Amino acid sequence: MSRRRIGFWYRLAAAIAKPPLIVLSKRDWQGWERIPAEGGFITAVNHNSHLDPLFYGHFQYNTGRVPRFLAKDGLFTKGFVGAVMRGTGQIPVYRESTDALRAFRAAIDAVERGECVAFYPEGTLTRDPDLWPMTAKTGAARVALQTKCPVVPVAQWGANDVLPPYAKKPALLPRKTHHVRVGEAVDLSRFYDREMTPDVLREATEVIMAAITELLVELRGEPAPLVPYDHRKVRADKRRKAAEEGSM
Repeated sequence: MSRRRIGFWYRLAAAIAKPPLIVLSKRDWQGWERIPAEGGFITAVNHNSHLDPLFYGHFQYNTGRVPRFLAKDGLFTKGFVGAVMRGTGQIPVYRESTDALRAFRAAIDAVERGECVAFYPEGTLTRDPDLWPMTAKTGAARVALQTKCPVVPVAQWGANDVLPPYAKKPALLPRKTHHVRVGEAVDLSRFYDREMTPDVLREATEVIMAAITELLVELRGEPAPLVPYDHRKVRADKRRKAAEEGSM
Protein backbone atom coordinates (compact mmCIF):
# COMPACT_ATOMS: atom_id res chain seq x y z
CA MET A 1 0.00 0.00 0.00
CA SER A 2 1.44 3.37 -0.98
CA ARG A 3 1.51 6.51 1.13
CA ARG A 4 -1.50 7.91 -0.76
CA ARG A 5 -4.10 5.19 -0.08
CA ILE A 6 -5.31 5.98 3.42
CA GLY A 7 -9.06 5.77 2.93
CA PHE A 8 -12.19 7.37 4.35
CA TRP A 9 -12.39 5.52 7.67
CA TYR A 10 -8.78 6.17 8.59
CA ARG A 11 -9.16 9.85 7.70
CA LEU A 12 -12.31 10.02 9.84
CA ALA A 13 -10.57 8.35 12.78
CA ALA A 14 -7.65 10.76 12.40
CA ALA A 15 -9.96 13.76 12.29
CA ILE A 16 -11.48 12.65 15.61
CA ALA A 17 -8.32 11.49 17.42
CA LYS A 18 -5.57 13.87 16.28
CA PRO A 19 -6.85 17.19 17.71
CA PRO A 20 -6.97 16.00 21.37
CA LEU A 21 -3.66 14.15 20.97
CA ILE A 22 -2.03 17.32 19.64
CA VAL A 23 -3.45 19.35 22.51
CA LEU A 24 -2.62 16.85 25.24
CA SER A 25 0.94 15.91 24.24
CA LYS A 26 4.14 17.12 22.67
CA ARG A 27 5.95 14.96 20.11
CA ASP A 28 9.54 13.75 19.83
CA TRP A 29 9.43 11.46 16.80
CA GLN A 30 12.65 10.25 15.18
CA GLY A 31 13.31 7.75 12.41
CA TRP A 32 10.46 8.57 10.01
CA GLU A 33 12.74 7.79 7.07
CA ARG A 34 13.01 4.15 8.18
CA ILE A 35 9.31 3.49 7.58
CA PRO A 36 9.20 1.90 4.10
CA ALA A 37 7.57 4.06 1.44
CA GLU A 38 6.25 1.09 -0.52
CA GLY A 39 5.52 -2.61 -0.04
CA GLY A 40 4.32 -4.75 2.83
CA PHE A 41 6.11 -4.71 6.16
CA ILE A 42 5.72 -5.18 9.90
CA THR A 43 6.32 -2.70 12.67
CA ALA A 44 7.10 -4.30 16.05
CA VAL A 45 6.31 -1.93 18.90
CA ASN A 46 6.59 -2.02 22.71
CA HIS A 47 3.36 -1.69 24.70
CA ASN A 48 3.24 0.21 28.02
CA SER A 49 -0.12 2.01 28.13
CA HIS A 50 -3.71 1.47 27.06
CA LEU A 51 -3.36 4.80 25.26
CA ASP A 52 -0.25 4.02 23.25
CA PRO A 53 -2.14 2.55 20.25
CA LEU A 54 -3.65 6.03 19.78
CA PHE A 55 -0.33 7.81 20.30
CA TYR A 56 1.59 5.40 18.08
CA GLY A 57 -1.21 5.34 15.51
CA HIS A 58 -0.91 9.15 15.33
CA PHE A 59 2.81 8.86 14.60
CA GLN A 60 2.46 6.24 11.90
CA TYR A 61 -0.55 7.89 10.28
CA ASN A 62 1.63 10.96 9.82
CA THR A 63 4.23 8.87 7.97
CA GLY A 64 1.61 8.08 5.31
CA ARG A 65 1.77 4.31 5.95
CA VAL A 66 -1.27 3.56 8.08
CA PRO A 67 -0.96 0.53 10.38
CA ARG A 68 -3.25 -2.48 10.59
CA PHE A 69 -3.24 -3.35 14.30
CA LEU A 70 -4.08 -6.75 15.72
CA ALA A 71 -6.82 -6.13 18.32
CA LYS A 72 -9.22 -8.09 20.51
CA ASP A 73 -12.17 -9.33 18.48
CA GLY A 74 -14.67 -7.81 20.94
CA LEU A 75 -13.72 -4.30 19.81
CA PHE A 76 -15.10 -5.03 16.34
CA THR A 77 -18.69 -5.42 17.55
CA LYS A 78 -19.03 -2.24 19.64
CA GLY A 79 -21.10 0.33 17.77
CA PHE A 80 -19.15 3.20 16.26
CA VAL A 81 -15.82 1.87 17.57
CA GLY A 82 -16.51 -1.44 15.85
CA ALA A 83 -17.38 0.35 12.62
CA VAL A 84 -14.09 2.26 12.75
CA MET A 85 -12.12 -0.90 13.53
CA ARG A 86 -13.68 -2.68 10.57
CA GLY A 87 -13.52 0.32 8.26
CA THR A 88 -9.84 0.98 8.94
CA GLY A 89 -8.95 -2.65 8.28
CA GLN A 90 -7.76 -3.60 11.75
CA ILE A 91 -7.26 -7.32 12.32
CA PRO A 92 -9.36 -9.15 14.96
CA VAL A 93 -7.63 -11.60 17.29
CA TYR A 94 -9.81 -14.45 18.52
CA ARG A 95 -8.09 -15.57 21.69
CA GLU A 96 -8.58 -19.01 23.18
CA SER A 97 -10.64 -20.25 20.24
CA THR A 98 -10.36 -22.36 17.12
CA ASP A 99 -10.24 -19.09 15.16
CA ALA A 100 -7.01 -17.92 16.83
CA LEU A 101 -4.94 -18.53 13.68
CA ARG A 102 -7.21 -16.34 11.55
CA ALA A 103 -5.35 -13.24 12.75
CA PHE A 104 -2.04 -14.58 11.47
CA ARG A 105 -3.54 -15.50 8.12
CA ALA A 106 -5.10 -12.03 7.88
CA ALA A 107 -1.78 -10.42 8.82
CA ILE A 108 0.04 -12.44 6.16
CA ASP A 109 -2.57 -11.48 3.57
CA ALA A 110 -2.26 -7.78 4.52
CA VAL A 111 1.54 -7.83 4.21
CA GLU A 112 1.34 -9.62 0.88
CA ARG A 113 -1.09 -6.91 -0.34
CA GLY A 114 1.60 -4.35 0.44
CA GLU A 115 0.20 -3.05 3.73
CA CYS A 116 1.78 -2.42 7.14
CA VAL A 117 0.81 -4.65 10.05
CA ALA A 118 1.65 -3.26 13.49
CA PHE A 119 2.46 -5.91 16.08
CA TYR A 120 2.72 -5.59 19.83
CA PRO A 121 4.86 -8.74 20.14
CA GLU A 122 4.33 -8.91 23.92
CA GLY A 123 0.64 -9.46 23.25
CA THR A 124 -0.40 -7.33 26.23
CA LEU A 125 0.78 -4.44 28.38
CA THR A 126 4.23 -5.09 29.76
CA ARG A 127 4.27 -6.51 33.28
CA ASP A 128 7.86 -5.41 33.84
CA PRO A 129 7.88 -3.23 36.99
CA ASP A 130 9.93 -0.57 35.18
CA LEU A 131 7.98 -0.88 31.91
CA TRP A 132 10.77 -2.48 29.86
CA PRO A 133 9.72 -4.87 27.08
CA MET A 134 9.11 -8.34 28.44
CA THR A 135 9.26 -11.76 26.79
CA ALA A 136 7.07 -11.86 23.69
CA LYS A 137 4.83 -14.14 21.72
CA THR A 138 6.00 -15.42 18.35
CA GLY A 139 3.25 -14.07 16.07
CA ALA A 140 5.29 -11.24 14.54
CA ALA A 141 8.19 -13.61 13.84
CA ARG A 142 5.83 -16.15 12.30
CA VAL A 143 4.39 -13.61 9.85
CA ALA A 144 7.83 -12.18 9.11
CA LEU A 145 9.39 -15.55 8.30
CA GLN A 146 6.37 -16.61 6.27
CA THR A 147 6.39 -13.46 4.10
CA LYS A 148 10.10 -12.48 4.35
CA CYS A 149 8.92 -8.89 4.74
CA PRO A 150 10.88 -6.13 6.51
CA VAL A 151 10.42 -6.00 10.28
CA VAL A 152 10.86 -2.44 11.54
CA PRO A 153 11.47 -2.17 15.32
CA VAL A 154 9.90 0.80 17.10
CA ALA A 155 10.30 2.00 20.68
CA GLN A 156 7.85 4.46 22.23
CA TRP A 157 7.64 6.19 25.59
CA GLY A 158 5.33 8.83 27.00
CA ALA A 159 1.78 7.53 26.68
CA ASN A 160 2.55 5.69 29.93
CA ASP A 161 3.13 9.08 31.58
CA VAL A 162 -0.40 10.07 30.62
CA LEU A 163 -1.95 6.73 31.61
CA PRO A 164 0.30 4.20 33.34
CA PRO A 165 -0.55 0.51 32.91
CA TYR A 166 -3.76 -0.41 34.74
CA ALA A 167 -4.26 3.16 36.03
CA LYS A 168 -7.88 4.32 36.08
CA LYS A 169 -7.37 8.06 35.65
CA PRO A 170 -5.08 9.86 33.18
CA ALA A 171 -2.57 12.51 34.29
CA LEU A 172 -3.14 15.20 31.68
CA LEU A 173 -1.09 17.98 33.26
CA PRO A 174 1.63 18.95 32.93
CA ARG A 175 1.62 18.22 29.20
CA LYS A 176 3.57 15.05 28.41
CA THR A 177 5.84 14.19 25.48
CA HIS A 178 5.37 11.14 23.30
CA HIS A 179 8.75 9.82 22.17
CA VAL A 180 9.21 7.47 19.21
CA ARG A 181 12.40 5.93 17.88
CA VAL A 182 12.29 3.88 14.67
CA GLY A 183 15.18 1.51 14.01
CA GLU A 184 16.62 -0.13 10.93
CA ALA A 185 14.77 -3.22 9.74
CA VAL A 186 15.77 -6.32 11.70
CA ASP A 187 17.82 -8.82 9.70
CA LEU A 188 16.04 -12.17 9.98
CA SER A 189 17.51 -13.65 6.79
CA ARG A 190 19.46 -16.31 8.72
CA PHE A 191 16.13 -17.90 9.68
CA TYR A 192 14.61 -18.02 6.19
CA ASP A 193 15.93 -21.43 5.15
CA ARG A 194 15.25 -23.09 8.50
CA GLU A 195 12.17 -25.06 9.45
CA MET A 196 9.73 -22.84 11.34
CA THR A 197 9.99 -24.73 14.64
CA PRO A 198 9.05 -23.28 18.03
CA ASP A 199 12.75 -22.82 18.81
CA VAL A 200 13.37 -20.92 15.57
CA LEU A 201 10.32 -18.72 16.17
CA ARG A 202 11.46 -17.97 19.72
CA GLU A 203 14.98 -17.13 18.54
CA ALA A 204 13.67 -14.80 15.82
CA THR A 205 11.32 -13.19 18.35
CA GLU A 206 14.23 -12.55 20.72
CA VAL A 207 16.11 -10.80 17.91
CA ILE A 208 13.10 -8.54 17.27
CA MET A 209 12.62 -7.76 20.96
CA ALA A 210 16.32 -7.04 21.44
CA ALA A 211 16.12 -4.43 18.67
CA ILE A 212 13.10 -2.76 20.30
CA THR A 213 14.77 -2.80 23.71
CA GLU A 214 17.98 -1.29 22.32
CA LEU A 215 15.98 1.61 20.89
CA LEU A 216 14.20 2.10 24.20
CA VAL A 217 17.55 2.17 26.02
CA GLU A 218 18.63 5.02 23.73
CA LEU A 219 15.33 6.79 24.24
CA ARG A 220 15.25 6.45 28.04
CA GLY A 221 18.99 6.88 28.59
CA GLU A 222 19.24 4.05 31.09
CA PRO A 223 20.17 0.35 30.93
CA ALA A 224 17.57 -2.34 30.39
CA PRO A 225 17.41 -5.50 32.54
CA LEU A 226 19.90 -8.15 31.49
CA VAL A 227 17.07 -10.70 31.22
CA PRO A 228 13.61 -9.68 29.94
CA TYR A 229 10.79 -9.99 32.42
CA ASP A 230 8.89 -13.25 31.89
CA HIS A 231 5.45 -12.83 33.40
CA ARG A 232 4.50 -16.46 32.73
CA LYS A 233 7.52 -17.67 34.70
CA VAL A 234 6.84 -15.19 37.49
CA ARG A 235 3.21 -16.34 37.68
CA ALA A 236 4.25 -20.01 37.69
CA ASP A 237 6.82 -19.36 40.43
CA LYS A 238 4.17 -17.65 42.58
CA ARG A 239 1.78 -20.55 42.14
CA ARG A 240 4.47 -23.06 42.99
CA LYS A 241 5.48 -21.09 46.08
CA ALA A 242 1.84 -20.83 47.17
CA ALA A 243 1.39 -24.58 46.68
CA GLU A 244 4.52 -25.34 48.69
CA GLU A 245 3.41 -23.07 51.51
CA GLY A 246 -0.05 -24.61 51.48
CA SER A 247 1.39 -28.10 51.86
CA MET A 248 3.41 -27.20 54.94
